[in-house]
Amino acid sequence: MKSLTLVTLLVFSTLSAAEQTNSAKQILDATGVRGGLIVHLGCGDATLAAALQQSGPYLVHGLDADPGKVAQARAHLQKLGVYGPVSIAQCQGKALPYADNLVNLLIVEERGDIPMEECLRVLAPNGVAYIKTGKDW
Repeated sequence: MKSLTLVTLLVFSTLSAAEQTNSAKQILDATGVRGGLIVHLGCGDATLAAALQQSGPYLVHGLDADPGKVAQARAHLQKLGVYGPVSIAQCQGKALPYADNLVNLLIVEERGDIPMEECLRVLAPNGVAYIKTGKDW
């Protein structure tokens, strides 16, 4: 029974990684961003952040308000061997930790207390904000 549970978990984690790779491709195709800094606000376990970095010449920074998710995401990235080009930090307050006009692609799954004006402030010229509203992007 334990081996069946382990196989089931491995299949689901593989499917999740494949789904995130597909999601990364869809996001990059939809936005047209072809390099630079990607910020993933509400990054959860960083599976999507890792898939984004592996899709091209990107530096990816994930942010999440939950310190438990941040720790989980960091461990996941270290296990994949991509921590560095992909990094994770805890997002606190109402400000994003970036200079004006720096971010090429801002992916927002959970905006939390961050105002929309703050999201727009960090976007580089021709930068793109890709924002999830409900189940739709």
